[in-house]
Amino acid sequence: MAINLRPALRPKSTAKTTSSSTSAQSAAIADNISYVRVAVDAISYLEFGVNPTATTSSLYMAAGSSEIFKVAPGEKIAVITASTGNMWISLLTE
Repeated sequence: MAINLRPALRPKSTAKTTSSSTSAQSAAIADNISYVRVAVDAISYLEFGVNPTATTSSLYMAAGSSEIFKVAPGEKIAVITASTGNMWISLLTE
């Protein structure tokens, strides 16, 4: 039997960022947010930071996938895709 060690998280809000062959940044992560769920509809590469720029050497995400990441308030997520694609970022609270 598998044990789930992840705390229960509640979606607070979701925002969409569209990208193509150039890096696009999300809005800054709000205060009191420690986790985000990122979903993408195209092969994507992500970079996290205060002023990030994603490249094809950044974190890879497969088309149609989603992941939960730990983040810090004020950080942004940059995304780049080979063709036009979308990234949805859901802010999560405990």
